[in-house]
Parts: sequence; structure tokens; C-alpha cells
Amino acid sequence: MVIALPAHIPSPSINSFNIGPLVIHFYALAYLVGIAAAIIITRRRWKAVGGDPDIVGDIALWSVPAGIIGGRIYFDITTPMDIPHVWYGVFAVWDGGLGIWGGIALATVVGLWRLRRHGVNTAQFMDAVAPALLVAQGIGRIGNYFNKELFGRPTSLPWGLEIPFQYRVAGGIPTKYLNAATFQPTFLYELIFDFAWAAVLVWLGHHRRIKPPGLFALYVFGYSAYRIFEESLRIDSSVYFLGLRLNTYIASALALIGLFWFWRSQRRPAPVESTDPDPAAAAADPAANAAAADPASGAADADADAEHADPAKSPNPANHTSSGSRTSSGSHSDHPDPENSGSELSNSENSESEKSGSEQPASSSQAASES
Repeated sequence: MVIALPAHIPSPSINSFNIGPLVIHFYALAYLVGIAAAIIITRRRWKAVGGDPDIVGDIALWSVPAGIIGGRIYFDITTPMDIPHVWYGVFAVWDGGLGIWGGIALATVVGLWRLRRHGVNTAQFMDAVAPALLVAQGIGRIGNYFNKELFGRPTSLPWGLEIPFQYRVAGGIPTKYLNAATFQPTFLYELIFDFAWAAVLVWLGHHRRIKPPGLFALYVFGYSAYRIFEESLRIDSSVYFLGLRLNTYIASALALIGLFWFWRSQRRPAPVESTDPDPAAAAADPAANAAAADPASGAADADADAEHADPAKSPNPANHTSSGSRTSSGSHSDHPDPENSGSELSNSENSESEKSGSEQPASSSQAASES
């Protein structure tokens, strides 16, 4: 039995389902699955570089709501004509969606704040989370498929996406394209790119010496560069400036910023390992700390220790004289010779000098001060 393949990608017939009174939108479900996948991937990558994986949960608890708020704010500012005409329209993330630029920007700011509160190396964490963000974005694009949005210009390619007429009108596409049947599935292109670029970043992290936050900079560059291509295909509602979609300018600027950021981060010298002593060892040896703080005092202490250990090497002339006297007297009793006679003469001279010194204390003090 031969099964004929469809000549195009069909659109799903539903975009939500009910659990009792609760309505579950596939768009929201796709984002939740993407966020969960990003947390799991980041935990593993952060643990692999020696980080505490439990911190990832705290960062996500703050960054995810910030990303949703930032994404919706960006959408409302850049496409005000697409805000639903109800009182809660500006908050209806399931109708119109989120702007990725605003979501990443606000989530990054809040995430960096939390990382610094934890005392974590922000650059290393950014590299750990970069591939995970791409995976989350790719999974989130599945929600665009169920919403029948983010499609490109008409195409006759076999993978062209069928868009029902009412969604073509709701998408705000130009009138000349309303009668087309199939369109470029730009959401699918982005899903494939996100997964592929995430794999490239993981490979680079394992096989090349990329200084942090180089991988995050490449994430910004790569995704933004891809969006320039995607924006050239999309025909849905957008603000135009000088004939180009607003997101084209933003993607171009961010691609240049990401490329420059990567170049700058890799030119920065590698961090030098600290040569400071172990604080515990330093506290346990206060004498070593004192010697390090006062080199002159340390040298004097070393000389004093040497004197006690070997009096013969003492620089004090009195020690040499006294030692010499004892040696000479002992030698005189056993071996009388001219050298011992010289020692006795030296001893008598030293005795006379000591008597003279005791009789003239003022002169000795004056001589000591002059020396």
C-alpha cells in the first residue's frame, strides 16, 4: 500500500485544549517545555564547570517572569496595531506573542543581578546558559506553528506551510498575498537553526579555548545574523522604516555588537591565578605574617637565631675574645708555644682595656654613640 505524502505542511486544526474549565494553549505549553529544557541543560553545563546547579533554579525563578514581561513590552511597543482591542490586550501573551529581543534583554539584566547576589562568575554562567536559550527558543517556535503565525512570503516548495484564509487576514499580510495557499514556514527554519547553532556552541566549548563570555557573545551574533535572513522572508504585520522591517535594523545592530563582543572577549588576557597564601595557613603562622610585613625585623630575628645556634659565628667582638681566651688558656697548660704566649698577651691587653673602660664610663658611652 502506497501512502501519498502531502504536497505541503498542513496547519493544525486547533491551537488549544481544555482540562475541565482550564484552557491550555499550545503556544504557552511550548514555552513551558522550552523553559524546562533550558533549566535542565543549564544545570548540567553549570555543574560540569564546577558550579552549584541549585543556583540555576533561583536564576530561572526570577529571569523567566522578567523575560515574559520584557518580551510582551517589546511586542506592545513595536507592534501596537496588533494589540487585541480588549482591556487586557497588552497582557495577552497568547494573542500576538512575545518579542524575543525584549525578553532576552530584561531576563539577562535580572539574571545578572541574581548572579551577583550569589557571588557567581557571571561570564561563565552566561556561557553555560547560551546553548540552553537556543533550545528553549527552538521549542517555543512550535507554538507559533499552532498559532499559524510567523510565516513568510508565498512559496511553491514542498515544505510550504498552509495558512487558512482567516489567519492570513489576521496576520496583517499585504493584500496581494491573501490569495496564496502556502507560505514559507519561517518558524520551522528558526527551529532548525536554533538547534543547530546550539550544537555548534556546545562543540566549540568542548573543542576550542573560548574565553567566557565568548559563547554567549556568539549566541547573540549567530541568532541575530540569522534573524536578518528570516526578516527578509516574513510578510506578517510589522513596523517598517525606509522599506525594511524594524527587526531587521535591530538584528543587524545586535549581530555587529555580538561579533565585536566576541572579538573583545577573546583578546582579553587570561585571568592570572592568585599567588596569595592560604588564609587559614597564614592565620596559623603569625610569625610568618610579621616577617612578611617587616622584612628588616625578620632579618634581625634570623641573625639572632644564628647567634644562639653558633656563637663562633657571632659578629659580637666580645664573644670572639672570650672564646679565644678560653681556648688559649687551655692550650697554654698543655702545649706551651709562642702562639699561646701571644694569646696571653692578648688576654692581658683585654683586661687592661676593660679596667680602663670601667674607669672612664663617659668616654665609653661617647665612643659607642659615635660608632
